[in-house]
Amino acid sequence: MSFKFCLGTKNPNKVKEIHDILKDFNPEIILPVNRNFPDEGGKTFAENALIKALFVAQQYPCMYAVAEDSGLVVPALNGMPGIFSSRFAGPNANDRKNIEKLLKYLEDENNRQAYFVCTVALVSPSGERKFFEGRLYGVIARKPRGQSGFGYDPIFEIPEINKTLGEISSDEKNRISHRAKAFLQLAEYLSKAV
Repeated sequence: MSFKFCLGTKNPNKVKEIHDILKDFNPEIILPVNRNFPDEGGKTFAENALIKALFVAQQYPCMYAVAEDSGLVVPALNGMPGIFSSRFAGPNANDRKNIEKLLKYLEDENNRQAYFVCTVALVSPSGERKFFEGRLYGVIARKPRGQSGFGYDPIFEIPEINKTLGEISSDEKNRISHRAKAFLQLAEYLSKAV
């Protein structure tokens, strides 16, 4: 069964990934015209996802509004970079700078356990709010490996396969990722709700 929702993001990598993750459900994903999202002033992934979903819901009150917030959590660094993952290296951060900073912080650290979190917020046309969360556990590699993916993928290693997310195909990633786990829960919910 197909369904439709408006997705609050301006990250083209995430849009493509979400399309690929949900391809079996054949959803119609609308991107809002106004993507000048308010500052993510929340203290959690859920709060930041909800800020964006409510912003989208105001523009499209008759549609399901969906937004996500995701990031990398490293327990040895007290949860950093966490909700600041995309801007870990400062206001002019990019993937390379974020990775370099994280590896510097972990230079002398033996506990390299980490996990990705994706929290999806859904606001229904009636105003009901729901959240879906996915996690992917792994370790931080000592140097980047692979050219696939984006963000921290080249240094996030899955111990079971001894490869980073940067070394596997997007299809493989979309079967196991934190984003896949969260968005598949959303899809299951929406396919029954509409």
